[in-house]
Amino acid sequence: MYSEWASLSAQINANSCGAQCFSVLNKFPASAGREVVMSVVKQLGTNLGITQNAEPSHLVKDEEVRWCMDVICFGLSLPLQEHETIKDCVNVYCEWLTALHPQPRISVPKPICEDANLYARQIINHFHNLFVPRQGEILPFLYQTKLGSDTIKRQAVLCHRVLRTLQQTAQISQQMDRETWETLLLFLLAINEILLAPPTVKDDVGDQLCERVLSVLFEVWLLACVRCFPSPSLWKTLQESCAMWRHRIALVDQWNRVNLALTARLLEFSYGPDFTQLKNAEEDSQLIPAGMSNDCVAQTWYRFLRMIGNPTALCSPHIISKSSHFVQWALTHEKGAETHQHPCLQVLPQIFLNAIRGISSQVDAFLGLSKTALISLTRSSANAAPTTPTSGPPSSSSINSLPSIGAELRPPLSVARPKCNSILHLFGEWLFEAAHIGGDTWLQNRKKQACEASKRPSSMIMENRKGSISLSQPNSLNDPSSLPPSLTIDKYESGRAEAIGTLCKIFCAKKTGEEILPVYLARFYMALQQCLKITESKECDETLASILLHSSDLFRLDLDGINVLLPGFIAALEIVLPDKDLKLKTQAVAFSRTELRRSAINILLSIMVLPLHYHALPIRSLTADSGDKVMTFLQLKSRLMNILMNALQVETDAQNTHMLLGGLLLCVQDAVTFEESELGASDHLGGAGVQHHEENILSSVCSDRSASLASGTVSFGAPTAATSSRDTASAHDYPSLTISDDISVEFASELEGVASYDNAHALFVRATYLVCHRLISSWKTDLNVSLAALELLSGLARLHIRETDSLVKIVDPSQNLTIISTDALECKRAVKWICDYICYQCSRPPPAHSKDLHSTIVAAFQCTAAWLMQHPYLLQDKDCLQTVLEVVELGISGTKSQSKTGDLPKFKDEKELKPASMRVRDAAENLLTIILEQVGYFPSECGPESISSLLDELALMKHCNSLPTVDGSVGVCTAEQAISKFKYFVTENSTILALLEEPLGNDQDPQPTVTLLIRGPFGRHAWTMQLRHLPRSKSGIKYHAVNPGRPIAMNDITQRPECEQKNFPEGVDKVQPCVADYSIPTIDQIREQYGASIINDLEVMLENQSIHEKLAWAESDNNVDSLSHAQECVPPTVCHEFHAARLFLSHFGFLSFEVRNPNNPVEALAPPQRPLIVLDTKSSAFAADLDKLDKLSARTHDTVYCFYVKAGQTSAQQIIGNMADDQVYDPHFANMLQTLGWPVQVAEHSGWTGFAHNSWSLKGTSERSNVSSESNYNGAQRVLYWADVSSEIAFVVPNAWNLRYNNEMDGCSLSSNCSDQSTVNNVWIRGDDAGSMKSKTRNLSLELDTGNRGKEPVPPTRRKGNVSKPALLLQAPAKIFLVWLESFEDYLNFPVEDLLAYARTGEELHSMQLPRAADCHVIFVHSLQSGLLRVKLLGPPGRMSFATPLVDGMVLSRRVVGNLVRQTALNISRRRRLDNDNYQPPHVRRRLKVQDIVQKYKMDLSEAELLAHLFQRSI
Repeated sequence: MYSEWASLSAQINANSCGAQCFSVLNKFPASAGREVVMSVVKQLGTNLGITQNAEPSHLVKDEEVRWCMDVICFGLSLPLQEHETIKDCVNVYCEWLTALHPQPRISVPKPICEDANLYARQIINHFHNLFVPRQGEILPFLYQTKLGSDTIKRQAVLCHRVLRTLQQTAQISQQMDRETWETLLLFLLAINEILLAPPTVKDDVGDQLCERVLSVLFEVWLLACVRCFPSPSLWKTLQESCAMWRHRIALVDQWNRVNLALTARLLEFSYGPDFTQLKNAEEDSQLIPAGMSNDCVAQTWYRFLRMIGNPTALCSPHIISKSSHFVQWALTHEKGAETHQHPCLQVLPQIFLNAIRGISSQVDAFLGLSKTALISLTRSSANAAPTTPTSGPPSSSSINSLPSIGAELRPPLSVARPKCNSILHLFGEWLFEAAHIGGDTWLQNRKKQACEASKRPSSMIMENRKGSISLSQPNSLNDPSSLPPSLTIDKYESGRAEAIGTLCKIFCAKKTGEEILPVYLARFYMALQQCLKITESKECDETLASILLHSSDLFRLDLDGINVLLPGFIAALEIVLPDKDLKLKTQAVAFSRTELRRSAINILLSIMVLPLHYHALPIRSLTADSGDKVMTFLQLKSRLMNILMNALQVETDAQNTHMLLGGLLLCVQDAVTFEESELGASDHLGGAGVQHHEENILSSVCSDRSASLASGTVSFGAPTAATSSRDTASAHDYPSLTISDDISVEFASELEGVASYDNAHALFVRATYLVCHRLISSWKTDLNVSLAALELLSGLARLHIRETDSLVKIVDPSQNLTIISTDALECKRAVKWICDYICYQCSRPPPAHSKDLHSTIVAAFQCTAAWLMQHPYLLQDKDCLQTVLEVVELGISGTKSQSKTGDLPKFKDEKELKPASMRVRDAAENLLTIILEQVGYFPSECGPESISSLLDELALMKHCNSLPTVDGSVGVCTAEQAISKFKYFVTENSTILALLEEPLGNDQDPQPTVTLLIRGPFGRHAWTMQLRHLPRSKSGIKYHAVNPGRPIAMNDITQRPECEQKNFPEGVDKVQPCVADYSIPTIDQIREQYGASIINDLEVMLENQSIHEKLAWAESDNNVDSLSHAQECVPPTVCHEFHAARLFLSHFGFLSFEVRNPNNPVEALAPPQRPLIVLDTKSSAFAADLDKLDKLSARTHDTVYCFYVKAGQTSAQQIIGNMADDQVYDPHFANMLQTLGWPVQVAEHSGWTGFAHNSWSLKGTSERSNVSSESNYNGAQRVLYWADVSSEIAFVVPNAWNLRYNNEMDGCSLSSNCSDQSTVNNVWIRGDDAGSMKSKTRNLSLELDTGNRGKEPVPPTRRKGNVSKPALLLQAPAKIFLVWLESFEDYLNFPVEDLLAYARTGEELHSMQLPRAADCHVIFVHSLQSGLLRVKLLGPPGRMSFATPLVDGMVLSRRVVGNLVRQTALNISRRRRLDNDNYQPPHVRRRLKVQDIVQKYKMDLSEAELLAHLFQRSI
């Protein structure tokens, strides 16, 4: 930069050497000069005002001042023993320099005040004598062989005084001219040369003044840049001088300090106030003068940046020690030594590290990484070593503390940051060279240089500066053996690590679509390849750790050719992740093992899908070694799987474990989906594909399981646009929501080399075993890790590993049985482990029972339900069924009936009702209901969108043929009229029975028939029952034939035998009578008692009756209809007058009233337990309340809103406009939407639609929207839907219609009275908060503790709402956004707040709290050029904010994105519900609503009135 300009180094040397020749007293003997100085200076010092008041100077002429200055100049060169005299000289000159101040001191001579610049230059030149070595004291001055430390300190104090005065003068003087500025700068350069150029000696003057003289030099130089910008010659001289001081650690520290201060100012005006501010220490921020212009800042910044040259020269002690001072030390050494063997050079590795740190800090500043106290810039000692790590983020949480999973600890990069090429133009050359230090390339270059140097004859090496001579031989410059052990190249490892880490940060800052020059990419890849080489000791050194810490995003940025480094990174991960006690080989930098592992896991998550994505594509090597075997991506799969499994086995940090669990499910899901598509494509590959699958079978599972899964495949019912995709559904995803990729024949053959334990089935088994084992052994005490593990197990349960029986070779039939039992055994073992986990958590001591503990238990119950639903054959196993039911019993009652195998079981009425909590009890009830009602039967004929019957009263009455019709239409047209035909009863205070006694279209059937609508906590069910005396199989095809036929009657007249009627046995007279016999009076006794007339009347009546009977018999014998005459039997008329409801209630035990013991006071005083409660249906509001009950789904429901963001879009209007019909977007976005759920027509959909008003309505009852659809899935006509047995989720793609619709709905809601609906629909209020059952002592109980209540302990009750915590009670449902980004950086400006207006379900007003942007969860998906997808998660800070399987930074394949996004959304919602113990599960809300209906419409009937009511017909 200054090659064309002359250096002023010679002038500096001349001034230093000739300073003592300025005075005339040098012509006289030293003693005479000393006497003169002492006399003159003492007199001048008395007028300065130090010991007495200051007086005006008596020096009034220029000659007088010059003479005194000659004396003072000589005095400054006196020996150090004359400290007081030298001190007086310094005081005089410091006072006289105030002539440059705006207000000079009174003691300053008049001639100096009149020409201050001239005299100031002379004074500054005379100050050389204070700093230069004295004659005969060169060695003592430098090396302290004779002078004491006190003398050195006194000299240092005087030097400080001079430096402070000169700095103060430069700051406040307004009259310094250019010549004076140049003199001052040259003087500062000269004294720095004097003090800093010689080799460092501990505690000498140079060591004590090093930082001070450098800080004054740089600060005054910055002032000069504002007042009088230095000439290029001065800049060149400064650069050359700094090159001679590089063995001083203070130089690099002060250089960093100034550079960072200038960089902060440079960023302010270069990138504006919005750019991330570089935070420096307050004293460092004051280095830059206030008046420095922007152009001056830029010029000064660049010159200072290049001041010390290439920092990599610090790695060569031969170069640093070329000065004459080191040569002089080598010549005078007692034993002889080379210049580079001076002890002071041992600090070069630390200096190199500090220099690279300074560059790294500037790179961070340009990237927008705001850091405070990036490096220690001032040191009290040159040998001080850093004690805190500066690479990477600080240490994070432990296994028991996890503030916010997924949150970035590193600050985000600035959006306005410069391009990577620009930063590399500035710092790339230095960083690339520093990254190669000690590598193979560097060693080869050194050997090459040594070889060339050995060919030249030995000669003297002339330095380019000051004519100094080095006696070192050229061939010794590159001889490592001549270096001391402290200066070998491995000691520079810390600086090399910092350099390669900085390069990684630069390349990881690449923006979407940004191009990086190929030359930079090539050099970066070469540097990484050199640094990633693993040593024989298998240790993680600083370089490897630095790469891993700063390369988290390296494989997520579409860097051209980055995959050539994949083998090297995998080898590094194999060292760091699987080792529990990682060995870190560090020197000057300390790394957090937790952060190192976290960064390594991030890298692992970004490369997990590469083997199956790139198939058999070869990985090229950077080095063109033809002997190396070509490696393919697929060959790396087994290594990646082993890394993941081993890392999960030894990980102890909660957040790291969370990330690994997400990655594990990704791997298994990707493998399963990939092999499904592979088998699908193999049908077109011919015999080669079949042969491959014979060797790489997926799995063989239980035939019972296969049969049950096949039987569970049911279409939705009514033909809609979605049925075509649902009819081919698998039993786990209805239908298969995956994208199949085409697979080539070459890839099929490549798969043959993959280990068999890496297929989907093997991964499934390994993952299940590992996670269950660690969940029981290590993770059970941590909330977030337990939840993540249970979420993973639930995801594994839903996986369906495809099997192809024709492709499996079976040699021995017994092998087939072995394979089947193995697979079933794995699932059984998983369920057993989860149940053991629940038992352990419930058995923990009371102090350990907390909200978090109960949340894990609830999640474990939900996980168990997922396994049983997907593997229904497990319930066919007696042991598994008993284990699950025991856990259910434990959850409901708090104890098991049999604590041990041999114990006698306790019955329900003998047990104490002590569940761990009401939340646990609710979860256990839900699991029990799923086992009894849904396992093996879901989805029903109604389809997955409903677990309830799609029939209600109105629908049933339409099928009732006995009702009168008008013109073919059904007579009943309203819900009220239909309800009036039913009888309503409530049992168990939680189930409403609606009974219809009218037969449904079966008039020919005379059986008593009743139709039931059962509304309970878990849905609505419709049953039709008949009272039959024979099963249908034995009743014949026709129930009532017109002429059943009979045998021909015999015409024989029957003879009636005559016999005497005997009322007593024949031997009765022989029995001896007893007292009891005489208790019955005889006829004679009665005649005597009552009179003969009554007896006579009775005898006449008997005689008359006998006559009538004889006449009747005679008449019947003569009648043609008598039994003696032949005739055909005809069936009686069909009876329709059945009281079927009474029969049903009686037969099912609902009319068995409680029998109380009047002698038991407890039973006598307790309120009667009504087995049946009659509801009054005459109220007009009854139908509305039933409809509200039907609107309460028995499953959880969630909504995900999908958005598409084009590059650069930041406003909600632009984003919403992307969904217009005329807009074009990435087709992969549409493919992703298709994998999220099934398209359904809102008008015909009976599940959750994303809008509260039209959800859970019966098909055909909702009005079709007349609004034309502006988008595919905005909810107006179509929506994406997915459901399982316990949850529903809708995916809505909003557009402009949603905003208009939401505004209309808000207006309608505000104008109507929603007080009652708000109480019902507020799912975030539990128990007594609903206000409907305040009079009950045990709200929402199952009433299991009937009878003998006084002896039972007080059971747990639901926690009452605390008005002091409105955040818990009024917590709104989570808003989840799925955002597709064309440009990844747009996630920083995503307008969540503005888009909330488009994301409304209609439940916001009922929840009494509108959602906030801070509470929203956002899943960003960015499509990479490779076809993979990068994930970014944002959400509210909290312990349970982020759920698996998606992890921040994960890279996915398009095959699995829909499944994983859906699972993550569901898990986020479940975690939010678990985090609020006031949340009401769906079946609890339905039970509450039933109890509310009971309180409003119950009829207080006695037992007799209830029975009489049963005989009354409905209207």
